[in-house]
Amino acid sequence: MGINLDKMRERKAALEGKGSGGNRDTFWRPQDGEQTIRIVPTADGDPFKDFWFHYNVGNNPGFLSPKKNFGEEDPLNDFVRKLFNEGTEESIKMAKSLMARQRFFSPVLVRGEEDKGVRIWGYGKMVYEQLLNLVLNPEYGDITDTETGTDLVLHYGKPAGASFPQTKLTPRRRSSPLCDEAVGGDNRCAELLESIPEFDTLFERKTPAEVGDLLDAYLLGEEGTSEDTGTTTTPPPSTDTVSSVDAAFNELMGA
Repeated sequence: MGINLDKMRERKAALEGKGSGGNRDTFWRPQDGEQTIRIVPTADGDPFKDFWFHYNVGNNPGFLSPKKNFGEEDPLNDFVRKLFNEGTEESIKMAKSLMARQRFFSPVLVRGEEDKGVRIWGYGKMVYEQLLNLVLNPEYGDITDTETGTDLVLHYGKPAGASFPQTKLTPRRRSSPLCDEAVGGDNRCAELLESIPEFDTLFERKTPAEVGDLLDAYLLGEEGTSEDTGTTTTPPPSTDTVSSVDAAFNELMGA
């Protein structure tokens, strides 16, 4: 048998950071409108992974919290606690802007894009609650099952008057296999299940010292001396915390 050129192209793309080995292609973000997805089962039986991120620290799109994720020392977490303890309106506002936020991730197969393989979908707490209600509903059973699971219709967009997009999930009325013959059948399913990205390698892990350096740089950038008065001023953080966090999260996902 001759060399498989398709496999060789995949290897080259992974080497160059383009194919499934590239960070941008590892993640999936819904587009405005309606898409159908299938949450893929994981070996440990838990397709819902959560991580805690710090956002709004200078130009950094977001990074893992050493304290919340790994129980390590975290200068930023300590700074947030200090701000809350100060108790002023401004310090509490800044603390809420910098405190770690929880985000959830699941491996998904996007219908119509099965050729792109399993990708990671990141979402917030409200979507997570929708998913938990579905998986705990006995009418649906195991929605990730490869033979009798359920596809989810995802409606994504910004309702009239809303400041940021919202996600609504509707399960299909009938169960279906993860991979029918059009997708490739059992052999393709086996490949997909083996290709689920490793969650522990999705995000760079910063040391407490590195987080401390980021905090120092952020504070030096935020604080300045007024030319008129010679006093130190600290600009207040954005009041639109939810929208700013969502924007930072989208940037982290490679938007």
